[in-house]
Amino acid sequence: MTDRLRPRDAAEVADTIRWALAAKEPLEVIGGGTKRAIAGPGQTAYALEMADCAGIVSYEPEELVLTLAPGTPMAEIEATLAARGQMLAFEPPDYTALLGAEGVPTFGGAFATNFAGPRRIAVGAVRDHMLGVHAVSGRGEPFKAGGRVVKNVTGYDLARALAGSWGTLAVATELTVKVLPRAECQTTLMLEGLDAEAAAEAMSRAMGFSGDVSGAAHLPADIAPLVVAGATASITALRIEGFGPSVAARTAAAEALFAGLPQRRAETDESIAIWRAIADGAPFVGTDEAVWRCSVPPTAGPALAAAAPGGSRSYCDWAGGLVLIATPAVGDAGAAQLRANVEMCGGHAMLLRAPVDIRANVATFHPMATGVEALAKRLRTAFDPEGILNPKRMSREAA
Repeated sequence: MTDRLRPRDAAEVADTIRWALAAKEPLEVIGGGTKRAIAGPGQTAYALEMADCAGIVSYEPEELVLTLAPGTPMAEIEATLAARGQMLAFEPPDYTALLGAEGVPTFGGAFATNFAGPRRIAVGAVRDHMLGVHAVSGRGEPFKAGGRVVKNVTGYDLARALAGSWGTLAVATELTVKVLPRAECQTTLMLEGLDAEAAAEAMSRAMGFSGDVSGAAHLPADIAPLVVAGATASITALRIEGFGPSVAARTAAAEALFAGLPQRRAETDESIAIWRAIADGAPFVGTDEAVWRCSVPPTAGPALAAAAPGGSRSYCDWAGGLVLIATPAVGDAGAAQLRANVEMCGGHAMLLRAPVDIRANVATFHPMATGVEALAKRLRTAFDPEGILNPKRMSREAA
């Protein structure tokens, strides 16, 4: 049984890591615990839980800067920002329902995984919005990088390097992130009945269009009704955001761009619900399928989906660059076939959800290229030479 250690501030985090080093006891680092099932719990006697290191440290709406502790719940952050007409632009997905998880999503979890939602095609991922970080390395040494203002880029690359490291290099104790104004309204233009090839072409045209599309996804006919009420055919969804007159004008221009294709609109409230469902993997919630998160060049997305193992279901986000694929939870859940296909187009596939027996035999993360793996090992040696933090979380062959 794992003993849970719950530090309340940066000093206690540092003390805990130093104790772990002295005792040679590795730590499983946990935020809200909602994504814990993805990489599987570590085989450690102690869990370092960051939920009590929570709260907004400072918020400067005029400067578009938010500083907070890693255990701060996403719901609290979103409510605080919404009250000032602002948002986390990278639109972090919430996989709690998809994973059947308990707990509360936290900002630290978003930072550790670097997961971003549909708006990534327009604004980038979590790491692209990080301004600064205070953390404690696996050596038990506190450090900081970056600052609280947008123009201060000292140490910026270090904050970016830690984003997406799944808690394997250091434990963040304070994070500073750039926020952006929330759009006044949004419209989603839905092109109906396109096959995968036509959808790929349409999304490519949309991304080259001057209307600033902030979301582009393709939902095949079997997925569309699970996301869009009343859908009877495939839907290729294009989101346009901003202030009212601008959105209306740009949406009209997009409709003209795709004149001759069956199309309809979803306005703000319906549009928000559609993109939330796309971000959170809603079509696969409550099923017994394995779920893969595949990142590929956008033009390769529809072809990857078409070549998925038999019995699979899938849809494309990021204009085709992100493909969520649900495969039958048997054998290797399609790992060999999917990863071979993904490698052919220069992407990678993460096993997002699977039963315990499949997790025991299939690696969560796509095998790293030789050069990338060597760089990852050098970073680990620099930050956590004893492998105290989340040992083997990103490198082990199975959970």
